[in-house]
Amino acid sequence: MKACLRSGPVLLAIAAIAAVLLFSTGALGQCSMCRASLAGSNNAFFIRNFNIGVLVLLVPPVTIFCSIFVVLKRYRSTEEKTEESPESPETDERRGP
Repeated sequence: MKACLRSGPVLLAIAAIAAVLLFSTGALGQCSMCRASLAGSNNAFFIRNFNIGVLVLLVPPVTIFCSIFVVLKRYRSTEEKTEESPESPETDERRGP
């Protein structure tokens, strides 16, 4: 039963990746205005470098976004651990036997 619960998120991730690959276009990270302006250019080296530049500029926002989620996940897990920890001995003495 536990294996079935663990495979659910994995299958969902695989399905999402497959959907993105099936329905994606050959945009290569360009907006429609950039693509239209580069379509008239005959310099393939410039177009290739422009595509790489667009993808490189995508890295910092994605890194910041993922970092925020990692920090929130760690904060949440430490919060759950403090809730699960046994009560301090002082509170046990006040309650009595």
